[in-house]
Amino acid sequence: MLVSRGARHMAIAVCAALVLASAACGKDAPPPDTADSAGTPARLYGTDGNMINTFGDEFKDQAGMLAGMKGTTPLAPLSEDFKARIKALRPELTDYTYAGETYDAIVISALAAQQAGSIDPTKIANQINSVTTGGTECETVPACLALARDGADLQYRGVSLKRGGFTDAGEPSTASYATLHFGSGDRLDDSKTEYVGAGDESTTSTKKPPKTSAAPDKIDPLKIGGLLPETGDLALAYPPMEAAAALAIQELNAAGGVFGQDVVWVPGDDGTNPDVAKKTVEKQINAKVSVIIGAGASSISRAVLPAVVKAGVVLFSPCNTDAGLSTVDDKGLYFRTAPSDILQGRALADVILRDGPHKVAIVARNDSYGTGLQGNVKSELERAGFPTNSIELLTYEPPTPAAPDIDFTTGANQIKTNSPDGVLVIGFGESAQIIKALAKAGVEIHH
Repeated sequence: MLVSRGARHMAIAVCAALVLASAACGKDAPPPDTADSAGTPARLYGTDGNMINTFGDEFKDQAGMLAGMKGTTPLAPLSEDFKARIKALRPELTDYTYAGETYDAIVISALAAQQAGSIDPTKIANQINSVTTGGTECETVPACLALARDGADLQYRGVSLKRGGFTDAGEPSTASYATLHFGSGDRLDDSKTEYVGAGDESTTSTKKPPKTSAAPDKIDPLKIGGLLPETGDLALAYPPMEAAAALAIQELNAAGGVFGQDVVWVPGDDGTNPDVAKKTVEKQINAKVSVIIGAGASSISRAVLPAVVKAGVVLFSPCNTDAGLSTVDDKGLYFRTAPSDILQGRALADVILRDGPHKVAIVARNDSYGTGLQGNVKSELERAGFPTNSIELLTYEPPTPAAPDIDFTTGANQIKTNSPDGVLVIGFGESAQIIKALAKAGVEIHH
């Protein structure tokens, strides 16, 4: 396609700024400008909290509403073998969002415990980064456990952790993002899924962990507790995480477990609600778990982290993406297999820029995940040359059990008046209410 020299310079700038795979910038897009986009249908964009098949169930009374919506989620290309293993446990599963990250979080925790020779959370935490860096590379639970039992230095590369290991902050140095598309049936069209890489392997930790000793002859089983969104706004993302947790525990125990004993899984709900999550954390601490897998939402992890740290337990989330969690005061006890939203912000900006919009509205839930990612996307758009005055930011208060409905009428009318040709919705299951409010306000949606 023939484009102006300025447009080509913009495309090159986007690729350089976002540090994404060259395939992600394979199409030239017209540079954004301040031209009036009134009358142009708005393209819908989403994020990991709503780019999931079960989100389409919210539109049974408005079939086709999501057709054409696109967005990003942290997702590595999953092997057919992994999908077959997880489907064997949960045949009804329709999504794999954060399944790989959940599986890896549990396996890494178990390997770290075996390496530490202890169920002491602090000793486990000291080994978590190291089992992903240096040493002999291993990909399967049996192979990695065998190395850990022998006291060998190992480098776990599993389902989501493919290239670089963990950084000093206890999170992936590199990640893979999928660009997802909703089809006409309000279901994701897998044939359109694209994968791009992000991050920098050079940020992988090089610190050596403390020396460990063999586990004593008598040691209690390793207990890992759940703090996952069984209920609440993020419950639509629970099934793949639950299935992956069940698979990880099954495969660890089939390979001989940790210290020759079965790993014990203690399920728990974060409710996508701080009060629910705090009660669950208290139960998990009383159950003497060494590691808690969760929470689902970044804001929930922030809410429970003080209690977790005080108890000296590891908190390991498969799906927290709030960039601020990289520097949170965690006493070395917080980890995540999900990448920071700094990386997702770049991937999302790239998806939006490829469509060549003139005005963009970014709607986000008012919590650390929503406003954090909103700010990252805005910064990346501006860094790529998008005019600041063509980016509109709106927020809404997340629903609560007492007030589950959101009144976004004012915001929807504002978007209707400003006529953006791109609307990014950053949220969870409640994003359906935002999109329905846009339609009710008369915002024409591009399908």
